[in-house]
Amino acid sequence: MMKRTSLGNNRLIRKFQELSERNEAALICYVVAGYPDILTTDDIVSTIVKGGADIIEIGIPFSDPIADGPTIQEASYRALVGGVTPEKSLKISKNIRIKYPSIPIVILTYSNILQKAGFENFMKNSKECGVDGFILPDMAIEESDMYVTEASRLGLATIFLTSPNTTPSRLEAILSKASGFIYVVSVYGTTGQRSSFEDYSFTVIRNVKHVVGSRLPLAVGFGISSPSHIKPMLRAGADAIIVGSAIVDIIKNFSINKKKMLQQVEVFVRNMKKACK
Repeated sequence: MMKRTSLGNNRLIRKFQELSERNEAALICYVVAGYPDILTTDDIVSTIVKGGADIIEIGIPFSDPIADGPTIQEASYRALVGGVTPEKSLKISKNIRIKYPSIPIVILTYSNILQKAGFENFMKNSKECGVDGFILPDMAIEESDMYVTEASRLGLATIFLTSPNTTPSRLEAILSKASGFIYVVSVYGTTGQRSSFEDYSFTVIRNVKHVVGSRLPLAVGFGISSPSHIKPMLRAGADAIIVGSAIVDIIKNFSINKKKMLQQVEVFVRNMKKACK
């Protein structure tokens, strides 16, 4: 099975090392590129960074986002209707990189986006725009050799997802192709806010941690929307927390008052980051 080469000086590696030395978990915050519009996306990201986010995850809108629940599906649809393209999404990443030279940026999108543009071409452009890695929820490890090889050549992380029903042997296969971190899906189903988590979610985190050990950080996502959700996940073995739908919901709920929306996003992110310490 193919092995990953070192990511070298990738910003993700540096960030996790830095946080580990401070005994902090990483807060990864997701936004949909171009939602509610491109200029506001830039402002939202700046607000998220100001609130204390450690890593920015940019979602490139796609017409069939199979891993996403209604909140992110709607935001992606509205971004597409507004004329957002993969190229414009990468321009957003480039703007973030210029403004924040050291913060890691991860792109979440679907394989068709890269295939249409050409994997090599798209990843090269992404690297030039300051991107540090990719999350492709529909990329099967059995079909990922070209993707992993090209990403490795460019020093880009290939972040794969595990689900609650991923077996230890399957997890080992994922680890042979993964870099940056492992994305642990904490629940069955799609993304979206949840009021609470069942015991199986924490069992999933512990089981993945048992297999992965210290080889890669574990980032837990899907449904996390409150500081109270975070501590139990950290105790179970999470090294990072991913928050997406909760932020998108704030953006939607305060869309008619941009100033208020940015204030609410900052308060939310700040409270979530406090729980990561």
